[in-house]
Amino acid sequence: MTHILHITASIHGDDSVSRDLSNRIVAGSKEQGDVTVTERDLSKNDIPFVDADRFAANLSPYAERTPEQQELAAIADTLIEELQAADTIVLGVPIYNFSVPATVKAWADLVARAGTTFEYTPEGPKGKLEGKKAYIAVASGGTPVGSDYDHMTPWLKFFLGFLGITDVEMVAADGIMGEGREEKIAEAKAKAEKLAA
Repeated sequence: MTHILHITASIHGDDSVSRDLSNRIVAGSKEQGDVTVTERDLSKNDIPFVDADRFAANLSPYAERTPEQQELAAIADTLIEELQAADTIVLGVPIYNFSVPATVKAWADLVARAGTTFEYTPEGPKGKLEGKKAYIAVASGGTPVGSDYDHMTPWLKFFLGFLGITDVEMVAADGIMGEGREEKIAEAKAKAEKLAA
């Protein structure tokens, strides 16, 4: 059995191109065999930003947490468990103002936990989530993916690698606010379906 963690972040719901692309990857994966899926929609804005108290709670050993710290760390625990349980991570993420949506950064700040999802070694940080596959489905209105002002896709790939997830494939529908929108989206859809197969 393969378990997929499907993370989406677009505020555009069913009209979202990045969500549609990632849905196609998940659907295609389901056709390949016995697959279960956990859905995490970051656009619901239910992921808190990290403050000093939450940061301290997240780093405190579970058995040593106060009741208040247990409550503060509960969401990070859940998000980390979702990542750990997944064989494959599918992210449907739009580029907002040249970078990731704030909700994606909030998610990243919660799942990057020293000693749990990565560790410090004499050679530097080492990710502890090795052996997982990731797909990134990207949509952008005007920022060309891979351009000098695309600060999302390099960061997201780097962050996954920081956690040990280095097998990453990407499909992008970029520049879709300009000419050729339908052709660009159709091309990205075809690539997403091919990736899943």
